[in-house]
Amino acid sequence: MNNKVTWKPGTMLAPVPAVMVSCQNGNKTNIITIGWAGTICSEPPMVSISVRPSRFSYNLIKESGEFVINIPTKKLAKETDLCGVISGNKYDKFHETGLTQGKSNSVKVPIISECPINIECKVKQEIPLGSHNMFLAEITSVQVTKDYIDNEGKFVIDKANLLGYAHGAYYSLGKQLGTFGFSVKKK
Repeated sequence: MNNKVTWKPGTMLAPVPAVMVSCQNGNKTNIITIGWAGTICSEPPMVSISVRPSRFSYNLIKESGEFVINIPTKKLAKETDLCGVISGNKYDKFHETGLTQGKSNSVKVPIISECPINIECKVKQEIPLGSHNMFLAEITSVQVTKDYIDNEGKFVIDKANLLGYAHGAYYSLGKQLGTFGFSVKKK
């Protein structure tokens, strides 16, 4: 029995993290919402983000060579969406959202203080791909809000209610189903 339907090739990998990327060049700061961000290497720790060259943030990242991936919670869904639909060319997104610029440890770009995880990055390579250019970046520092760290020093994802994005909609992530290797763990 074949219950599959064939669709044209498309971006069906979902859910993906919904992140707010802060960027800055000189005195111009912006936030862009990105659904295409991911880990690409553990040693050295590296991530990628894909940005359309037509976006205001593209040149800020390209020229400065730095950005911060700020991972929002369910409480920040509206702000996350707003940063994805209004242009930094016309609006100060920190002002429009009421989000707070915090201090980074290793880059000149501000973090978003309300986000529980802030991943500071320095661009190592840019790859033109078509509609988007991918920035490959090394992680130079990570800040985590203490409220989401348990007594063993682990990040408690189900307490944070991080955002996911799939097919035009935001979702709250968090219910743990198992840990790495639980399927083969001896009882």
